[in-house]
Amino acid sequence: MTDITIKITDRKGVLHEVQAPTDMNMNVMELIRSYELAEEGTIGICGGMAMCASCQCYVLNDVLKTERNDDEEAMLSEAYHVKENSRLGCQIHLTEDLDGLEIEIAPEQ
Repeated sequence: MTDITIKITDRKGVLHEVQAPTDMNMNVMELIRSYELAEEGTIGICGGMAMCASCQCYVLNDVLKTERNDDEEAMLSEAYHVKENSRLGCQIHLTEDLDGLEIEIAPEQ
């Protein structure tokens, strides 16, 4: 089992350094929920289907190499607080190459 370290800044500006398993097919949204880093009911409302932007986060470093997919692009085009580095947490799958990823949870929609 390989865990990676991810740094997540919550909506209050607090930095959390968390361990993330790479062998459970989890995504960033599920990781945030499992550590309860966002208020209950404010993240992952659609269940990870890229149908809401409740799990939007800002990628703060260049560890993540994948681009937004079409569903993500469409959802973010309708979301608030979108920046150049916005991604949907549910579309970022935890893999070993994301060790050291730094993200910030976007404000609530």
